[in-house]
Amino acid sequence: MRNGALAGLRRRSPVHGLDRRNLRPVEVLAQSVSTAAPAAGMATVPAIVATTAGTATVWSFVLATAVALAVGACIATFTRRMAAAGSLYSLTAKGLGPGAAFACGAALLAGYAVLLMAALAGAALYTDAFLTRLGLAAPPAVGAATVVVLAALAGGLVLRGVRVSARIVLAVEAVSITVMLVIFGVLLAGPPAPPAPAAATPGWSLVGVAAGVLPALGAFIGFEAATALGVEARKPFVSVPRAVLGTAGLVGLLSLLAAHTQVVGFAGALGGQPEPVVTLAAAHGTPWLAVLLDLGIATSFVACTLATTNALVRVLFSMARDRIVPRPMGATHGRYRTPHVAIAVAVPVGAAVPAALFLAGVPGLTVLRGLLSVATAGYLVAYLLVALAAPLFLHRIGELTPAPVVVTALAVPVLAGVCGVFVVSALGGAVPIVLGALVLAALAWYAVLRVRRPRELAAIGVYDEPSAADVHTASGPAGRAR
Repeated sequence: MRNGALAGLRRRSPVHGLDRRNLRPVEVLAQSVSTAAPAAGMATVPAIVATTAGTATVWSFVLATAVALAVGACIATFTRRMAAAGSLYSLTAKGLGPGAAFACGAALLAGYAVLLMAALAGAALYTDAFLTRLGLAAPPAVGAATVVVLAALAGGLVLRGVRVSARIVLAVEAVSITVMLVIFGVLLAGPPAPPAPAAATPGWSLVGVAAGVLPALGAFIGFEAATALGVEARKPFVSVPRAVLGTAGLVGLLSLLAAHTQVVGFAGALGGQPEPVVTLAAAHGTPWLAVLLDLGIATSFVACTLATTNALVRVLFSMARDRIVPRPMGATHGRYRTPHVAIAVAVPVGAAVPAALFLAGVPGLTVLRGLLSVATAGYLVAYLLVALAAPLFLHRIGELTPAPVVVTALAVPVLAGVCGVFVVSALGGAVPIVLGALVLAALAWYAVLRVRRPRELAAIGVYDEPSAADVHTASGPAGRAR
């Protein structure tokens, strides 16, 4: 042995090539917050929840926040012990094994990829709404062009380096949240001028609270995205779990503020309102808030585009290092240390779908809602699997205590119920067809891997490991390498 301290260490980490240990905690937090896009959720989700929850809307958000925190606690079980770029895909592999990890990875890929499409569509939609309020209405082709331009810009920034994209995400998301806090602060502090109820909505009931949890959870999707930056975070075992749990708490608080403001403003008739915040602003004599609202939502979707691209390409990178997607996607740029091949593949695909739908004349709001529904399904499956994996992982490493078992026992039935409600509520539309096609594609992909690459499939779940170059020694190869 040349150096006893280096015995058993790899020459380099399995995830070498990424910009390891370079992101500050606040930049890691921004990744999760931006993927969840809380500013957009504050303006749109409460009215959707109120359709089924009625006056119990706020309590549906309370329960959804509790579920998100429970899932975040399950994720933290892993991220306090390992740093990975594959997000929940890599984590699930350590608790449930390769089959469930593959399912989690496929669901997460669908979630991130379709959320990227939705973010591009949302940014284009609300940019168009912003310009329309200024008297600059544009044809659908401009919406498609906006999607392409934003995608190219996002791809370039994500390629340029994780710190560059993280700082831009942090700045843009800070602006969007500040804008939304100003809007809701004005609505809460202004003179009482509730608009006339537009339609009757259900009263308070436990059934209403439960029915509202599914759409309320839509405000949280993406809150786990910081786990994809585990390799690049300076203190991953601290900053990543704090970012995930902090994002769940922050999104919960912002959603509760937005829900309370709108429920009170509409005197219990929030459900079905197409533009609730705009309507409230007009009723309070502050129509200029509508312009600010569109600007805040558009910037939130721009930040979401960047953050989601960051997470998506790192999951592809990890799958490529596991050799379950083409190996070139596991390559990294020699100068920028980002997965440039994965970026070159993912970004054009993410832009093509919403751009094609805009060109086909599909209304922007229809595009956005359909894409968000598909993305939500992917996230729910991934959250369910990682919650199941957490106590099994702890048992495997001999650190299981009662608390993680209780958290999983509370979170998993709720998530399973929400998944069931989602399937039933989507019947009759295009979403089940899209989901069915994605499931068939994943099954076919899994069957091919079982036949052609069983050894690689059994070993999936790559994560960062200390290498010889990471160890400080007074002399020897590691010392010279530093």
